[in-house]
Amino acid sequence: MVIKIKQNKMFPYYLILPSFFIIISTVLYPIILTLFYSLEYYKLTKPYDRKFIGLQNYIDIFKGTEFYSAFINTSIIIMVILSLGIIFSFLVALILDKQNKFTSLLTAIAIIPWALPPVVNGLIWKFIFYPEFGFINKFLYYFNFVDTPILWLNSRYGSLIIFGIIVAWRAIPFCCILLLANIKAIPEEIFEAAEIDGASSFQKIKNIMLPILFPTFLIVITNLILIGINVFDEAISLVGFRKLGEPFMVYNYNQTFSFFNIGYGSAISYTITILCGVLGIIYIIFINKRWK
Repeated sequence: MVIKIKQNKMFPYYLILPSFFIIISTVLYPIILTLFYSLEYYKLTKPYDRKFIGLQNYIDIFKGTEFYSAFINTSIIIMVILSLGIIFSFLVALILDKQNKFTSLLTAIAIIPWALPPVVNGLIWKFIFYPEFGFINKFLYYFNFVDTPILWLNSRYGSLIIFGIIVAWRAIPFCCILLLANIKAIPEEIFEAAEIDGASSFQKIKNIMLPILFPTFLIVITNLILIGINVFDEAISLVGFRKLGEPFMVYNYNQTFSFFNIGYGSAISYTITILCGVLGIIYIIFINKRWK
């Protein structure tokens, strides 16, 4: 017995209505509301003095010194993340590409940092760099490299470098998986032909693998930069909301929720969003030129 169901052209749209509602209420509405806030003088400490001020919040951002300080801090973090992320992602991908009985185990171990929540990641590293009983200071003291504990997180640049190391450690597994997937996609015949021609392992990597992986490296670089811009949880877990060495997102949080300056904080949010958007546009243009 065949049951015929009358087709309703609108039925598929009814099914995706809940998704549209979630997207509009949790993504689109906050984006539009934040844009309006960024054009207003709006402090929760002065709720009755709310008024429209146009682009004044954006002007104040670029006239002050705090934004540039946060920009420098974030740039240092990004440089550390890029340096470690690109090199170690590629090295780990090369190691995992070699098939042996430990490959599956090593792959599972390599993914663990990526699976950890950022807050947990920050807390783990906080105990490693803790002055009194941290692992690194204990190690240095045990082998008589130091006489007194090193205050790793008490200086601006020391903190920023450590932020970069920690975030890179979390980001490397994902970047490694991207590179490994594309390495696996390279036909083995290319390497065999190069080997017959007398190419060494280094020459095969330099002249075959790296040019083919170039677009993937661009994706990795873009991903690492965006992760560096959005550093927040690790920084909070390690040093809290202190002003010394605060990256973009901590600076944004402090202005919005610590000082209750909703208008100014919303303008910072949009400024950071525009910076990320510019990076994305540059990446797309570069990729299009590369493949024309």
